[in-house]
Amino acid sequence: MTSFYDARGNLYGVVAPEAVRRLGIPLPASAAEAAQGRASWSVQAVEALCGWAPGTRPEGAKAHRSDGLLVGPFQDAPPFDLLIVNTDGTLAERSGNGLTIFSQALSEQGLLPAQGASELRVHHDKPGAGSPVATRVEPARVADDQGFWLELGQPAFGPQAVGAEEGVDNDGSSCVDLSRVRGLAQLHPGWQRSQFVRIGNPHCVTLVDDASALPSNRQMRDAPLAAALTRIAYAMPVGGGEPCPAGVNLQWAWLEEAQRIAARVFERGEGPTASSGTSASAVACAAWRVGWIKAGDVEVAMPGGTAPLRLEERGGELVRVSLFGTARAL
Repeated sequence: MTSFYDARGNLYGVVAPEAVRRLGIPLPASAAEAAQGRASWSVQAVEALCGWAPGTRPEGAKAHRSDGLLVGPFQDAPPFDLLIVNTDGTLAERSGNGLTIFSQALSEQGLLPAQGASELRVHHDKPGAGSPVATRVEPARVADDQGFWLELGQPAFGPQAVGAEEGVDNDGSSCVDLSRVRGLAQLHPGWQRSQFVRIGNPHCVTLVDDASALPSNRQMRDAPLAAALTRIAYAMPVGGGEPCPAGVNLQWAWLEEAQRIAARVFERGEGPTASSGTSASAVACAAWRVGWIKAGDVEVAMPGGTAPLRLEERGGELVRVSLFGTARAL
């Protein structure tokens, strides 16, 4: 019923809408209706399809066997509608690794054309953000890896781009919209400079000067840091919705070498993750914004793997971000 895939350590289950309904879960007929009626079905679907069977949860494992659930497609030909469900039942506007996994599943089902670009449309219920969020995906080979290029569009920068409200100070670098996020700055002396980026979904990239300031996933899972980051990243009522009432994905970035950035990720709705495609894209955009890297090919290294990206610049402006990814069935 549910097929599970791995993309750079990010795990998602993929399930067809009709399979969800066969469980007696009241999933509406269209992706748009399902997104707006999310509260009536999403938590039930996650528990039924992403939960561990009794007695099978490994010691120290997360509460769910995947980082989320991909529900779709709602059509048999492109454009394909889908829903990205976090394990807390909320919906995401976009997930680079999730869309890579969904593309792989479509390919295995014989639905995704082997050549040319197709459109994936993610429906969600986030206020103030347009739905659906469209992504062009095209099968490709990079080096020895067969996968997909995801065209994520043009990024937007600054607090307004992500709906940041209270708890944000300008750090004096207004030319690149750098901010001091009070909640983060109070947790670590090296977390004073952050760049807000929207790349279909909202991100807060904190730029650090030393690798020691990158938090490990274990640190981010342990109290009290986990609780503090949840208050910042998650929307109410789980989090505090500050600085972003709709929540925000958190990243930490360090320039490891030319055109290569090391990063860590704490996702709203999920917590620390081994990797995230849109987070890697946001990190690359933030690094370009502050002059760490140039446009062109960039690598973002995360605990789950390294994401190849391509940044396109025109007239001193970043106009397009593309992410390459591969996925394998578990």
